[in-house]
Amino acid sequence: MHLTSERRLDDGVIEHTFTLGDAPGVLWTPGSVSGPVPLILLGHPGGLGRMQPRLEGRARSAAADGFASATVELPGSGDRPRIPAVEEARADMRRALAAGEPVGGDIVDRLVLPLVDRAVPEWQAALDALLALPGIGGPVGYSGGVISIGTRLAVAEPRIAAAVLFAGSFVPRAMFEEARRVTVPLHVLLQWDDEGNDRQAALDLFDAFGSKEKTLHANMGGHTGVPQFAGDAAARFFVRHLK
Repeated sequence: MHLTSERRLDDGVIEHTFTLGDAPGVLWTPGSVSGPVPLILLGHPGGLGRMQPRLEGRARSAAADGFASATVELPGSGDRPRIPAVEEARADMRRALAAGEPVGGDIVDRLVLPLVDRAVPEWQAALDALLALPGIGGPVGYSGGVISIGTRLAVAEPRIAAAVLFAGSFVPRAMFEEARRVTVPLHVLLQWDDEGNDRQAALDLFDAFGSKEKTLHANMGGHTGVPQFAGDAAARFFVRHLK
């Protein structure tokens, strides 16, 4: 990891940009809290530049609760090299949606599984580097992004103590078996009318999670209509489990 810049936001939060291999990333740390502080990994659907304002808002909220937070660009997104098989699957998905047809399991597998296989080791490498920085400690939470990545990471990474997952992306059938191996506390957000999400698959995935503590927070509205109080509930979840 190479830190490339630093700036202080208007509320005192310090924003650090970095690179991890060919992946850009951002670390936010609370300016008024002496470390070591817990860390939240902020997932997103790809396109770090486009997602920056929303991620910064989530980071400011986390900092107000005394947490550092960090994110990295997804493989094949932003300025990173494209993954041809994923690009082909994405084109097939768009054609199916435009035609009003269901997105088949083969398309979902080709679209999501390569991202999971590449992204999870990168998140683990980022976690190694972040926890080595002064002022950042554990425990660690994971929040948002592609739900299959969060599921795999919760299984593969023992340093993840709790996770907030967003049920807003296609889920390969293979992930249901992995979900049964998840044991950390979970808070799952579901937008009931999400136009790009298979609601029943999201409910089935929630049922499959093996965690003894798991909460489903469902709200009416589309993909981008998550109400503020839902975000507040997710923040309280992390305060309970990371402090």
